[in-house]
Order: sequence, then C-alpha cells, then structure tokens
Amino acid sequence: MRTYHHYGIPTEEERKDETLVEVGRFKFYSTPFEANKWHIQWHRFPEGHGLPELITKVPHIAFQVDDLDAEIEGAKILFGPYSPLPGYRVAMIEEQGVPIELVETKLTDEELSLLEQKEFDKRKPY
Repeated sequence: MRTYHHYGIPTEEERKDETLVEVGRFKFYSTPFEANKWHIQWHRFPEGHGLPELITKVPHIAFQVDDLDAEIEGAKILFGPYSPLPGYRVAMIEEQGVPIELVETKLTDEELSLLEQKEFDKRKPY
C-alpha cells in the first residue's frame, strides 16, 4: 500500500535551510523534512549532480511503502534503493513519465524530522 509521504519540488533557488546530500555518485541539496501539513521539500541540483534530468525538472510525489523491494520490482528505476538515514530506505522510479519516490521506514514524521536535523547538523560547515 502506498501512503502519501511528501512532495518534492526542483528549484534553482538556493535556500538557507538546504543541506547537501551525497549518495554514491549523486548529489543534491534538500530542505529538511518537516512534520507540517503538506510535507513539501525543495531540491536543488548542483553542476555534476549525476541524477537523471527528469528528477531535476519535474516535481515528484513520495509515497511510504511497506516493502520497497516489492514495490520496485519490474519498475523503471531512476536511482536507488539507498539509505540516506538509518531506518529510512528510498528509491526513485518513473511511472508514465513522472518521477515517484518510494520510502520504506517505520519512523514517525517527528522521529524523521529530528533524525534528519541531527544528521544534517553534522554536515554543516562551522
């Protein structure tokens, strides 16, 4: 079963709350996940980001799923699966020309927000 998780919007505008996320050969800036009404995240892609153009140009919807491996079986995978945070697995697929992010986690919205803030604080240059 797929349950709405968040809406990701590509942007070229630098945001003060964004953090660089590097996963293997991919890199992008992302605003923190926040337990707000709409769960909107902004994503900015630096030169040499390594991600498919579709992800950098078209907003995506993300769904929480119970079994990520079962959900991506036979799908057109754009990237992943990977684990950007402990207890949180992600893959991006394409369905009918639209990027769809699939998230497998047992974390609550509040737990995810706190974990992400803690992890991103480690990555900030001081």
